[in-house]
Amino acid sequence: MAGSLYAPIMSQTLTHRYHLPTPRAREFQIGRYNRPGASLGLSADRTDELIQEVRKGLSFKTLESLSSKSGISVPELAAIIEIPERTLARRKAAGRLARDESERLLRISTIFQKAVELFNGDMPEAVAWLLRPRRALADHTPLAYSGTELGAREVENLIGQLEHGVFP
Repeated sequence: MAGSLYAPIMSQTLTHRYHLPTPRAREFQIGRYNRPGASLGLSADRTDELIQEVRKGLSFKTLESLSSKSGISVPELAAIIEIPERTLARRKAAGRLARDESERLLRISTIFQKAVELFNGDMPEAVAWLLRPRRALADHTPLAYSGTELGAREVENLIGQLEHGVFP
């Protein structure tokens, strides 16, 4: 169908329907992440180093880093990774997240990074996509759906489908 007369029309329709980036000149914040945890400000180059950091608990600054890069507030991110408000205050004072909280934060960071990649580095567009309910995710937002491991895998599958031109 690549050589079809309908390909440009279909491409525009699908791009508009799924809010995929279109080739046009515009100003936006560009983000590129070349390793897991980069949006958290982590510098681990190998998976075993990243696992070690998660096991000891990520610093509170990693949560703040993702918040500043994504524009999603710390309390909103904390709610997604299931950190109650009072616990969040204790984590901030201690300067470190618990192991399970760190793992959930890394999962959300991974989804954020994949969405940014889907939108060719356009972070505001990626965040808008993450915060908009999707029919393919039972009308939940991709960010909220990523609150569980199973949901995050579904969001990754959806991103993969969109990257490959498969529109669910």
